[in-house]
Amino acid sequence: MRQSRWQTYGLIAAITALTGCAEGPGGGNAVTRFLNDTTGRGAAQIDAPEPSEDEAASPIIRDLRARQSVLVVDSAYGQIAASVLAADARVAEAELRIARLRAEAAQRNWLPTIGPRISLTSLGDMAADLVINQVLFDNGRKKAERDLARADVELAAVGLAEDGNNRVYEALSLYLLAEEGRAASAHFGRALDDMSQFEWVMNERVRGGVSDTSDLNILRQRLADLRARKSASQEQATTALAELTAMSATPLDGVRGLSGLNMAPGGVEPVAVLAAQAQKGRAVAQARITRASHLPGLSAGGSIGDSGDQYGLNIESEQLLGLGTGATLQSLAAVEETESRKIVQAREDAQREVQSQLRQRDALQRQAKEAKTLTVQAKANLDLFQRQYEGGQRQVMDVVGVYETYAHALEKELDLTYGAARAGLEIARIRGVLADGGLM
Repeated sequence: MRQSRWQTYGLIAAITALTGCAEGPGGGNAVTRFLNDTTGRGAAQIDAPEPSEDEAASPIIRDLRARQSVLVVDSAYGQIAASVLAADARVAEAELRIARLRAEAAQRNWLPTIGPRISLTSLGDMAADLVINQVLFDNGRKKAERDLARADVELAAVGLAEDGNNRVYEALSLYLLAEEGRAASAHFGRALDDMSQFEWVMNERVRGGVSDTSDLNILRQRLADLRARKSASQEQATTALAELTAMSATPLDGVRGLSGLNMAPGGVEPVAVLAAQAQKGRAVAQARITRASHLPGLSAGGSIGDSGDQYGLNIESEQLLGLGTGATLQSLAAVEETESRKIVQAREDAQREVQSQLRQRDALQRQAKEAKTLTVQAKANLDLFQRQYEGGQRQVMDVVGVYETYAHALEKELDLTYGAARAGLEIARIRGVLADGGLM
């Protein structure tokens, strides 16, 4: 009799195992950051399970999958983005894979649970039973658990998009620092050469007794300042390039220029808003689970084994009722409204940031154009003073003063140009369009 019963246990366990293995997690798909990169350059991928129908129907995931990068692939920005994404450790992709596997497991939480129960009797004998339990009514707890798992997938997907956009943003910010440092170093280098020439002329005039030593000292102080500023610019460029190289898969020393950033399309929801929407789904599902734990549920269960066959219906709740149960349930009912307000707040904050950066970018671009005009005028004045100096109509310090005006105008133009580039980069980061999609 006992042998027949253990054979029955083995048959039940085998059927359960086969049922669980009937649908595998799948591994033929990949999570990729650059969906449109058909060459494979910049692709970062990891094996992941097949997306479920519920996941494919998620508005958040559909939004992320359809999101297109504003970076031009063959531009300087595009090359940097592809290189740093190819070198990414892909932690967010691994977290997405884990969330998908958990969601896949949660889809089967309505099935009966089965497992062994082994205990020692008071006489020291071992009793082995096979326990089976099936939930019949749980106030929506199982469904809420499935919704919670899907919300975790959405949060992981948003995290993947944020991770990709932040990584590209950091890399491009370092690149802008390096470009600005190289441009400023070249500018200070030219100014240093010109000032050195003026210093030589002034030194000769002092030696000939034509000019005063004070003018020579002023020139040498300005030369020392130029050397210090050139050295600082070189250090800025070197440090930024070293950091950029550390997070890149390929050397980027030969990449130059500020091209490659298109305008972000209208109607793109900022990533922070998508994160708030995903967080709402998770909070609401968690509240439903907590609510169900305060209400009685119905389950059917039983056991067969050495302790005897037992079957029956159970009515129980995880949480005992108390004087504060009513207030607890009311607080859980208010979760959805609270999370909806957080979405509205996140959208408002993101729009404020975008509008602020848009106005700042436009202002900096306008000022950069004005500064370029002033630079051209200052250069024309410098050329005029140099001709007058060569004709004996101007002193050396007159030309030096005009040259400093020209150098300051050029430096201002550089500051405004790179400031506008940073503002445009910040707008793309807030909107989450520095990397394609973020999902398969």
